[in-house]
Amino acid sequence: MLLRLVLSILPILGSTFAQGGAYVDPDNGISFSGYTDPAHGVTYGFVFPPLVQTGSNSTEFIGEIVAPIGTLWAGVAPGGAMLNNLLLVAWPNAGKIVRSARFTTTYVLPTAMAGPVLTDLPSSKVNSTHWKWVYRCQNCVTWSTSSGTTSIPIGSFGVPAWAWSSHAVDTPSDPQSTFIEHDDFGFFGLDYSLAHVSSAQYNLWASGGTGGGTTTSPSPTTTSPTTSPTAKATPYDYIVVGAGAGGLVAADRLSEAGKNVLLLERGGPSLGSTGGTYQPTWLQGTNLTKFDVPGLFESMFSDSNPFWWCKDITVFAGCLLGGGTAINGALYWLPTDQDFSTAAGWPSSWGNHGPYTAKLKARLPGTDHPSTDGKRYLEQTYSITEALLKPQGYSNITINDNPNYKDHAYGYSAFSFLNGKRAGPIATYYQTAIARKNLVYKQYANVFNVVRNGSQITGVQVNDTSLGPNGFIPLTPKGRVILSAGTYGTARLLFRSGIGPSDMITLVQGDPTAGPNLPPKAQWINLPVGYNVSDNPSINLVFTHPSVDDYDNWANVWTAPRPADAAQYIKNQSGVFSQASPRLNFWRAYSGPDGKTRWLQGTARPGAASVTTGYPYNASQLMTITTYLSTGITSRGRIGIDAALTARPLVNPWFTDPIDKQVLIQGINDLVANIHFDNTTTITNYVNTYDPGSLNSNHWVGSCSIGPAGSGVVDQNTLVYGTKNLFIIDASIVCSLHIIGILLTNCC
Repeated sequence: MLLRLVLSILPILGSTFAQGGAYVDPDNGISFSGYTDPAHGVTYGFVFPPLVQTGSNSTEFIGEIVAPIGTLWAGVAPGGAMLNNLLLVAWPNAGKIVRSARFTTTYVLPTAMAGPVLTDLPSSKVNSTHWKWVYRCQNCVTWSTSSGTTSIPIGSFGVPAWAWSSHAVDTPSDPQSTFIEHDDFGFFGLDYSLAHVSSAQYNLWASGGTGGGTTTSPSPTTTSPTTSPTAKATPYDYIVVGAGAGGLVAADRLSEAGKNVLLLERGGPSLGSTGGTYQPTWLQGTNLTKFDVPGLFESMFSDSNPFWWCKDITVFAGCLLGGGTAINGALYWLPTDQDFSTAAGWPSSWGNHGPYTAKLKARLPGTDHPSTDGKRYLEQTYSITEALLKPQGYSNITINDNPNYKDHAYGYSAFSFLNGKRAGPIATYYQTAIARKNLVYKQYANVFNVVRNGSQITGVQVNDTSLGPNGFIPLTPKGRVILSAGTYGTARLLFRSGIGPSDMITLVQGDPTAGPNLPPKAQWINLPVGYNVSDNPSINLVFTHPSVDDYDNWANVWTAPRPADAAQYIKNQSGVFSQASPRLNFWRAYSGPDGKTRWLQGTARPGAASVTTGYPYNASQLMTITTYLSTGITSRGRIGIDAALTARPLVNPWFTDPIDKQVLIQGINDLVANIHFDNTTTITNYVNTYDPGSLNSNHWVGSCSIGPAGSGVVDQNTLVYGTKNLFIIDASIVCSLHIIGILLTNCC
């Protein structure tokens, strides 16, 4: 085996989703439709030639980026995604603007894009406080991709993406310079249909002329309430915010108990059985969507229309029915006894998880052979990894038959799939809940905050005024609100409700939309929301081996899969597409120099995110082993919000305790001890120089930790301290990372 180093660049996904507007640039008099990012003060604008109803529209536009001088590079993607989209990048150098049009089909550094013609307009400039790039972009409205063509939606609403960095590019004088990953990124909504002017006006500006703009200045705003008619709301016994794993289980069990329950989800449907319709051409004629088919998991990260990611969180988070369970790899492991022990930070009342695990297992049995024909596919990666582990004393187990056996153990990956399709709580708990008349489910309902009078929660505030007077949905006198919006979403809801550290609530106070909804400052509740956050540090090890079929690195599974495999899956949900990419999982315990035990955890799969090496290799024979540090990890970080109320990490949680890194390096060295390397890179150097942004496993927990008053956010009953009727049931209450692939709560 030959070890290949991996370079992973995070995609432009998942930050603030604010609304743009129209403004006039005072230097050139051009009317732009655009947006000013409040966190960094950068303005992005566009204007197009006339929009015609018949015939062909123009293939060009005029744009600008205006940035404070501390912005060392900025970029914009008018099509709204990193992959298969026009990317415009610019920075100042020696008093001039250096810029380029770029393109990428994978999550690596974008390179020069053929086709677009950029012309700098005269009002471009650099001074002591700002730099401005005003440009004409020809051949920039439609471009070719591997699956056809993609266009800016110039006649409708779009969601452009932006990227920002305070780190200089590597060669500032070179338009094609390399640079490190952006420091920040985001989205804004823009009605492109309003960004058009007459031919005469456009041609004047395109030729360098000025004047004629007649619109007003843009102001950044968070998503505003919809304009649906105001309605009288029915009070509920329980309002559950978020239809992810925790919310769906809670809504089902509470409605089963006869309570009147309102379940609110900010996104839309996912599986075909829930009304989802997003499917590739090869699935047309079936009721199967992208989210139903396990084998389409890898395409979640390369789709040019990733509507399922939350646009106001800077890490991957699912905003659709099922939350993360609708879009993840669906790995599913039952908990060890240690996972809910007091040693792991849980109250003693949570120690007896057995009855609740049994209930969950009855509803979600899980499987390590999801294909309906009982066979396993693409198992070369399993065999190769097994050959690494067996000589080191690992034992082969059926993972969920031996929940406590997690040292020197490996087995076939276990999933929450049923009948060859994605299952989880969407296909089980949701189905029984939605059938009950005492449960009401509302999608596209974005909850801004809970409404409270001191410690008493009276209801929630949502974006849709058709759900209640001015968007207010009340509780019954003894009603309760349950937050299940995820580690980031729940924390932000608390900040917007006056609960958490004062620095975060003060940011909410300064927002023109969210600030007025805060309770009086005397009623703010100071809790450590956002602290104690943990996530597995992960390191990818990429190998090549002559026996591996990496399934074309999953590149075509969405648009043009191998015909026989597609036909087999459509026929009876069997074959390659009945399983997500993981093939094997393993665990090993290590005792650190501090006397604490930490677990190395690994996942092996065919394919690789990206490879950077000067050595030759066969691109169709790649496999990846992702190594994690899980149970016992001691590093912690902090998450919060910025001035735009975007949820983001504030202090990264990886390797803040150097012993975590030491143990992970030891574990990787042991794993690859018998492998032939194709270069002189050591594991220590590899880990030490690993891109920090790529350490993210997206297994965030702990922002609203369960624990004693003074150190926890919720008590043993998941009640938020300082409130009488506000509860949290999601990963944010988990006080430390576990081996588990699910979250159990005793109350449900």
